[in-house]
Amino acid sequence: MAGTKDGTGNGNGSTKPVARRLLATATRLFAEQGYDRTSVQEIVDAAGVTKGALYHYFGSKDDLLHEVYGRVLRLQQERLDHFAGADAPVEQRLRDAAADVVVTTIENLDDTKIFFRSMHHLGPEKDKQVRAERRRYHERFRALIEEGQRSGVFAADIPADLVVDYHFGSVHHLGTWYRENGPLTPQQVADHLADLLLRALRP
Repeated sequence: MAGTKDGTGNGNGSTKPVARRLLATATRLFAEQGYDRTSVQEIVDAAGVTKGALYHYFGSKDDLLHEVYGRVLRLQQERLDHFAGADAPVEQRLRDAAADVVVTTIENLDDTKIFFRSMHHLGPEKDKQVRAERRRYHERFRALIEEGQRSGVFAADIPADLVVDYHFGSVHHLGTWYRENGPLTPQQVADHLADLLLRALRP
């Protein structure tokens, strides 16, 4: 999704100020009012731009919704690729990846909550694209589990797909209970969940 029509990314992490402001405004309004109750006019008024400016960067309101989650998913994919390709034992690589997706989800919790609450509003093409991008992420994560199972580091009698669902079920549930002022920091939550995953996989 990097370098898409919306102009929010070009593959090197830079963003255009107007597109960034529109996305920040849309994210805030979607969080406060809900996606379906937020109009394009409200977004452009709050961002201080014209509709023409919005449509220059985003083809539609669901493009904004797509990008709210897309920027998080791009970050997580980049970081997973880094951990998976590191020169470290597979157990360490999986633990790092498992903890990182928890931390990055908590750090972008509003974005992920908005998206999962509203993703049914996406058109068929964008829905298909998001599902393909999430599948790529999950497949790379699953490959680490399968590598450990083949080498005997992880129990081989547990289906790798089930392990992926187990961990990401916990990740997707974060938005229902995690609070910034709660007793656990993002890293502490990440460490606990990553440790639980590895314990479940030990032979």
